[in-house]
Amino acid sequence: MKKDKFIISNKTFKSRLIVGTGKYKNMSECAKAIQISGAEIVTVAVRRVNITDKKKPLLMDYIDPKKITYLPNTAGCFSSEEALRTLRLAREIGGWKLVKLEVLGEKKNLFPEMIETLKSTEVLTKEGFKVMVYCNDDPLMAKRLENAGACAIMPLAAPIGSGLGILNKINIKIIRNQTKLPLIIDAGLGQASDAAIAMELGCDGVLVNTAIAKAKKPFVMAQAFKNSVIAGRQSFLAGRIEKTLSGRPSSPLEGII
Repeated sequence: MKKDKFIISNKTFKSRLIVGTGKYKNMSECAKAIQISGAEIVTVAVRRVNITDKKKPLLMDYIDPKKITYLPNTAGCFSSEEALRTLRLAREIGGWKLVKLEVLGEKKNLFPEMIETLKSTEVLTKEGFKVMVYCNDDPLMAKRLENAGACAIMPLAAPIGSGLGILNKINIKIIRNQTKLPLIIDAGLGQASDAAIAMELGCDGVLVNTAIAKAKKPFVMAQAFKNSVIAGRQSFLAGRIEKTLSGRPSSPLEGII
């Protein structure tokens, strides 16, 4: 396990769990949940989370950007123009170049608008951004994002905030087999076992927000996700047994008394 490294844009992280900073009751709860989760990367919605107005509670006062990697994202953007403007602003504010791109197509299901997403990825990579891309679970589009210069592929498990878990394991597995980029499940996880499944499929990490922030006991859920990501990764590295349609005795049949 010591040789098993989680690397994004040439930076190594110990934790494979990425946690969002939205939907908590307050920033104190958010900070404590993140601490319990062991996450070293947190997503920050540039358009929604206060990172500049000193008259209001600042996220930086609760989560130290020197200790935790901030991942600015474009949550709430519905066009390439909005996304580009938001991430350029993030670079101006905090010098952030490692970013999460999220361009949504509509407000009901919050599915990614992939044409705008691809266009934005191409522009941002040319401008020197390291782009982690929220996308659908289409292997063909995932490959196009990789070719456009994305530094990580982040397919949804299910609609954002739905808690439905991974709905298309086959596509996730295909994407895993075709890319050497970090593959991170983003959106739709509802409980710790969903994260374990993602890791057992060979994903490099998971991003979780609603499942922790809106749990009845967020701190307990944060711990559960931490443990499940570790267990799922260990299970993947261990190599599961082959599936069969018949039983196999646990004890040898030879030499029975």
